[in-house]
Amino acid sequence: MTRERFIYGLYDDDEKMVAGIKALQAKGIHVRDAYSPFPIHGLEDVLGMKWTRLAIAAFLYGITGLMLAIITINYMMIIDWPMNIGGKPNFSFTENVPAFVPILFEFSVLCAGHGMAITYLFRNMTLPGLPARNPHPRTTDDHFAIEISEKENTKFSKDDLWKTIDASGVVKVFEKDRITKFI
Repeated sequence: MTRERFIYGLYDDDEKMVAGIKALQAKGIHVRDAYSPFPIHGLEDVLGMKWTRLAIAAFLYGITGLMLAIITINYMMIIDWPMNIGGKPNFSFTENVPAFVPILFEFSVLCAGHGMAITYLFRNMTLPGLPARNPHPRTTDDHFAIEISEKENTKFSKDDLWKTIDASGVVKVFEKDRITKFI
C-alpha cells in the first residue's frame, strides 16, 4: 500500500466550494478531488475530470455473459444431454433461438451487473477491510471538501498552500494521510 499526505479544505456551501476551486486553479494550484454529500452539476468540468469508460466495461461484461450463455446452452443441448425435440436440431440459430433469447438476455444482464459492481468496488477502493477514503465525517451530511496533493503542487510551499486554501472561503483546513494505491 502506498500512503500519501493530502491537504483538505472544508466548505459549508457547494457554491463557495466551486468558487474556491476556481480561485485556487486561477492561482495555479491543482485540486485533485472534491467530496460532497450530493451531486454537484458541473463539478467534474471544474475539476477537469475525464469522461468515464464504465459504459465500455459494462458492454464487455454483457458480451462476456452472452458468450458464456451461448457456450453453456450449446454444451447442455448438444454434448451433455442431447434430445430430439420435434425433429429439430438441438441448437440452431435459425430454428429454436427464440426459445433461448430470455436466457441469453438475462445471463448477459447478470454478468454485466455483477461485473460492474465488482469494478465499482475495485475502482473506488471500497473493498472490505480497506480504510474509508472519506476525509471528514461531515462531508456525508452538510459540508464539502476539496483534496489537494502536495506532490502535485511542488511549486508552492506547504505554508503557501495552507494560506491560499484558507483565503478561498473554507471553514477548516486540515491534513491527512490516505492510501493512494492498494497494490
